[in-house]
Amino acid sequence: MGIYCAPLMFSLFFWIIIMFTLVHQHPDFLVINKHPGVSVHKDDGDQPLLAEVAKQTGDEKLYLIHRLDKMTSGLLLLGRNRQAAAELSGNFAKRDVEKFYLAIGTKKPKKKQGVVIGDMSRSRRSSWKLDSTKDNPAITQFFSTAAGNGRRCFLCKPHTGKTHQIRVALKSVGSGITGDEIYGNEEADRGYLHAYALSFPYKGENQQFICVPDNGELWQAEEVKQALAEWATPWLLAWPKLPGKS
Repeated sequence: MGIYCAPLMFSLFFWIIIMFTLVHQHPDFLVINKHPGVSVHKDDGDQPLLAEVAKQTGDEKLYLIHRLDKMTSGLLLLGRNRQAAAELSGNFAKRDVEKFYLAIGTKKPKKKQGVVIGDMSRSRRSSWKLDSTKDNPAITQFFSTAAGNGRRCFLCKPHTGKTHQIRVALKSVGSGITGDEIYGNEEADRGYLHAYALSFPYKGENQQFICVPDNGELWQAEEVKQALAEWATPWLLAWPKLPGKS
């Protein structure tokens, strides 16, 4: 089963007010496109996202299955009942879920594709850093291609769910995300990280969702559109080999 999120164009004012776009309603779960600048947490004074979704769908309670950083837009999975939430969360815990992210980096990375692997530890302020040790490492596969004006477009597949994992991984290869106030070095109209695709099993059926990014001027570059056409089925790509895998 595959669901595609059709791109819509919003003004800056409109997508700040409208916190999400509903992508898919299943009896047991919802898939939304969270807009950039919207928090999934309750601890920074923002209006809770789940309450806004529930108003639209009529759900009494929704369960957050995974999280996205405030700057990150894209696909977010919500459970509609306790049993479904437990099963879906279990899929994440067992790493039965494939997640794919798009990013735009400020410059050409040290390598065009590969695997970033290493432990992560706290750094200054709210940031994290990648260590050379691999005791409990963050693991991220990636491809990159030109994004115009010297920038790079990345397709990333994280195999772990560490805080700021992709943001730290891209900074470690020399291409911090454009508009990322912590790890980037170029200001922009938003932080250019987007949860692009999800694939996961549920009750014997494979669920697949894709959401093309629409909020942000840099996604409109012709080079980025070409990359998205080539990455239209990310789960079928020949990804860089993981260490220890044949």
